[in-house]
Amino acid sequence: MNFRQLDLNLLRVLVAVNATGSVTGASRQLALSQPAVSHALNRLRGFFGDALFVRSSSGLHPTRLAGRIVPAVTAYLRALEAALAAASAFDPAADAVRWRLSMSDLGEMLFLPPLAAALRREAPHARVDNASVPAHAVGTALESREVDLAIGILAPTQRDVVGETLFHERYVAVTGRDWRAAPGSARRRALAARDLAAASLAVASPTATYHETVQQMLDAQGLAERTVVHARHYAALPDLVTSTDLLAIVPQMYARAMAVRWPVRVWSLPGDAPQYDVRMVWHATATQEPAHAWLRALVRRLFGRDDAPRRRVRGVTGTPSD
Repeated sequence: MNFRQLDLNLLRVLVAVNATGSVTGASRQLALSQPAVSHALNRLRGFFGDALFVRSSSGLHPTRLAGRIVPAVTAYLRALEAALAAASAFDPAADAVRWRLSMSDLGEMLFLPPLAAALRREAPHARVDNASVPAHAVGTALESREVDLAIGILAPTQRDVVGETLFHERYVAVTGRDWRAAPGSARRRALAARDLAAASLAVASPTATYHETVQQMLDAQGLAERTVVHARHYAALPDLVTSTDLLAIVPQMYARAMAVRWPVRVWSLPGDAPQYDVRMVWHATATQEPAHAWLRALVRRLFGRDDAPRRRVRGVTGTPSD
């Protein structure tokens, strides 16, 4: 096997097919046509004298040979990419770049508009995609370059993924402006346990991104049966609370955004309300890349709070931005 005869461009196809499990997925990731990816895969098979990938019920599955060589090839490509990126400067006013982010539906509502506005001012040639990767797959998506940066409720534990806390958040209650609790609640803007126990609740449960501590709080207080509406998306909640007597439990940042546009009231929850850290996370190999560093600095400037610790931690599991 003469490696001098191997076209190194084919290695990107090898890694992409392994990461996506399909020729179609690899073609999307590499911005190539499916026939081009199929042709490259056939060339790789001829060079290695091995099928490399075989079909299974879950897509293309690597052979034993592919399972041995793909990690080494992936590490090689990452090292080369990092070396080239570290040596190149980034001019946001002039350079064209495309960033792939991962935010949940709520994260998209809260973070994407101010981020897009800032990019239009400071990096007018930049483009942004939101992939909204499920929480359990964020680490893999960062590793395979499907995603450049994820923002959300992401607790670092996975190797080679770096996380930085943007701000600390808590859940609050939101009602229509005319909603009434027990006497005195309207003045103190905080709900007592008896207020919550008497209310009819609405909770958003986005698929794969639901923050389970909300349900745990309701269960602990014996209030699970008080939930009469489970919405799949947060976007439904403003209409729900302003047109009914329902009380919604939402992140404080979203409650503040609702209060700007809707006739609602925001209440503190009784007892230990669910709390969490909102982080941005990325793969360690992107840390020194100038364009990526600029994007992280912008996200930090837009959404970071002074009370958030700036230490970096490695790894990621959790839920993206709900």
